[in-house]
Amino acid sequence: MVRNRSEERTGFQESGPYHPSYDLQADFVMVYGIDDKMPQRIQQWREHGYIVHLMTGVAWGQYQSYLNGDVDGRRHWDEAQTDRSGERIIHGVTPDIPYMVPTISYTNFLASRIRLAVDAGVEAIHLEEPEFWVNGGYSEAFKREWRLYYGETWIPPHSTPDAQYRASKLKAFLYTRSLDRLCSEMKDYALTAYGRDLRFYVPTHSLINYTQWRIVSPESRLIELPSVDGYIAQIWTGTARTPNVYQGVRQERTFETAYLEYGIMQELVRGTGSRMWFLHDPIEDNPNYTWSDYRVNYIRTVTASLLHPAVSHYEVAPWPRRIFQGKYPSDEDSGSRINIPQDYATTLLNVMHTLGNMEQDHVIMEDSTEHIGILLADSAMFQRMKIGEAENVVQSKYDGTDSSALASEDDQELLDFSPFYGLALPLLKHGIPVRPVQLDNVRRFAHYLKDYRVLLLSYEYMKPEYPDLHYALVGWIRDGGALVYVGDDSDPYHTVRAWWNEGDMKYSSARVHLFEQLGLAGEGAGVYRAGKGVVSYLAQSPDSCASSVEGADALRQIVIETLELLGDPDYRWLPKHYYQMRRGPYLIASVLTESIADTPLQVTGPVIDLFDPTLSISQDIQVHPGEQAFLYDIEAGRPPSGEVACIAASSRIESLTVSESGFSFGVKGPEGMPAVARLYSPHEPVAAELSINGLIEAIPYEWDEATGTVLLNYRHISGADVVVNVKWTL
Repeated sequence: MVRNRSEERTGFQESGPYHPSYDLQADFVMVYGIDDKMPQRIQQWREHGYIVHLMTGVAWGQYQSYLNGDVDGRRHWDEAQTDRSGERIIHGVTPDIPYMVPTISYTNFLASRIRLAVDAGVEAIHLEEPEFWVNGGYSEAFKREWRLYYGETWIPPHSTPDAQYRASKLKAFLYTRSLDRLCSEMKDYALTAYGRDLRFYVPTHSLINYTQWRIVSPESRLIELPSVDGYIAQIWTGTARTPNVYQGVRQERTFETAYLEYGIMQELVRGTGSRMWFLHDPIEDNPNYTWSDYRVNYIRTVTASLLHPAVSHYEVAPWPRRIFQGKYPSDEDSGSRINIPQDYATTLLNVMHTLGNMEQDHVIMEDSTEHIGILLADSAMFQRMKIGEAENVVQSKYDGTDSSALASEDDQELLDFSPFYGLALPLLKHGIPVRPVQLDNVRRFAHYLKDYRVLLLSYEYMKPEYPDLHYALVGWIRDGGALVYVGDDSDPYHTVRAWWNEGDMKYSSARVHLFEQLGLAGEGAGVYRAGKGVVSYLAQSPDSCASSVEGADALRQIVIETLELLGDPDYRWLPKHYYQMRRGPYLIASVLTESIADTPLQVTGPVIDLFDPTLSISQDIQVHPGEQAFLYDIEAGRPPSGEVACIAASSRIESLTVSESGFSFGVKGPEGMPAVARLYSPHEPVAAELSINGLIEAIPYEWDEATGTVLLNYRHISGADVVVNVKWTL
């Protein structure tokens, strides 16, 4: 468990000054916000051993000086994102923090602010949430940008599918341009002024969530910017609990949604060398759930993230101050608000420190079926407005905190995002390991699809932005890939001005062009050979696969037929009602509801439950439907005979020293929080002590002879040199 902070495996963001009550002892901290006290906050965290980054909003923030003209003498309120009724789109509830159109002027203003953080010596900068709402695009600044980009007069985005699609493409371009300018200029400034290499990252929601919530963001476009070094995948209960529809039932499916969200973010950087941190949030932005609700959904999202082993870096919490100092509804009396229960706090610390050890070489997905991909493109964000409504209808802005904000059934239908979930959930719910695959990356990276033999595709909720995507797909299929296409060509966005219907291209949809390249022009629904591969065509709208049991069964059946014709023994239809993976000594499992069985998954021990604040040992564990497990296999992780090793702890372990008479280790963590640690010990202890600046006090311990491990209970004390001593002899 001892590790170097420079690896930056775990971090958190915090807008407040350093405080011992939320000192999580991660590797790095992202000091949030650029204000007069920013240099002081940076220095405080650095003095407590942290690598310090800066995070700030790129789409919104405390930027009133710019908006009011104090910066350059010109008011910039016309650069606020505006809906079709003329209302500004506001972040939060205060009217003076609008979401911004990222003009060049606004970008220059942000650069002047960020330069202050560079001067303060931060090692990396995170430009958070480049977001342009789909219901925006009506401000004067956006109209000017439209004219510059398209060379034509602005068209109201709600007027036609083409106008909406083009408006959204422009929104993605504007934030890509802004981030490229900001990151490139600030990297040059840091190197020129200080001889320092500066890193830039973009914390962003997943492509799935932004599409679902109807927000446009650059997403995969940022991969093409050499000035951007990676991402934080902002996935948490607030995004993953957004309801979706499966077999006609709309409800929260937090684990399944998070699994898909983390999956597309892992795919976003696969093979690029860019850094990705997965975010978890022990609570969420909505402050009205109970502590037990937060805990259950936190466990679901953490488990979902751990099932994607290509990522082993984590933002362990946003805003630890609100977690460890905030008050939320009590489980017993939701009318009263209380601080975090101590058992939940200890569980969080156990998990957070274990996350720093997830880069394991030995990974086994306990499933003989390889992953099946579902292609998803950035263009899914571009067609998220219903066209043809009355002039006075304004579709809702939904940010995950208030479902009552949905103004109409159309809003609810868009939020469901059923065309995508209709392809994903029928397979995922039967235990088939599906993963969203970034279609845009097919043309960016040679052999991007080599790890997949089966892909699902529909152009009913997205479009291929370039024709060479089809040439790459056709080559992949003819070399032995299997493509399952689902769609009925009914999407009104097939008519947008695009490569498949301009110039010499006269195709009614991009699907028709793809099928022509495959030699299947005019073919109806069915399963066909194409070279060494297979093409299957389910000629129905993908949202019909979400709306009923029959629709879900139809999708599953054509996938089964595709696999049978493909004939690859590694790709078989082997349904189950759980997911299970080993990452070194760690075992991760989730048992599904609405699946093919309702029996528990049996796990044989001895294992340690890392979600249990007592780090209990079990010989057998039953994981029931709707439950998740994060376990440590004691025998798989056992060190060589006679060695002491830490299995898990709710502290940062600073050192581990072993002598003939026992062992000791330094511990750090949030002030006053109860802490536990379980370690392998070659001998039974006779005493355990806590040394606080040299003052000794006895602490409780439990010896488990069967496993040769000892459990220690102690407390965190800030501002002191705290060492745990375990003695084998007195």
